[in-house]
Amino acid sequence: MSPKDFQNLLNMSVKPLRIDLLTYLKKHNIKKKFDKQIKLFEENPRYPSLNTEILEPKHLKIYSFRIDKKYRAVFIFTTPDEIEIIDINDHYQ
Repeated sequence: MSPKDFQNLLNMSVKPLRIDLLTYLKKHNIKKKFDKQIKLFEENPRYPSLNTEILEPKHLKIYSFRIDKKYRAVFIFTTPDEIEIIDINDHYQ
């Protein structure tokens, strides 16, 4: 899927998080923020506060969206309308 295709998507499905990612959210006390952002993402992946973007190098087709000013969720498409979050990290480290 290209970044251009991504601009037309609505109503995304998100695979359940791995245990290590849930643990990370709880450890950094951002689970509630994540839940809010994931709901926005599912309804509209282009919602402005998400700042959804494709990461470099673009040919890898790895994307991210903002959980808050500090944390981002990194994801890949598993199907044209489903994503899997593969990492949650501190955007500034």
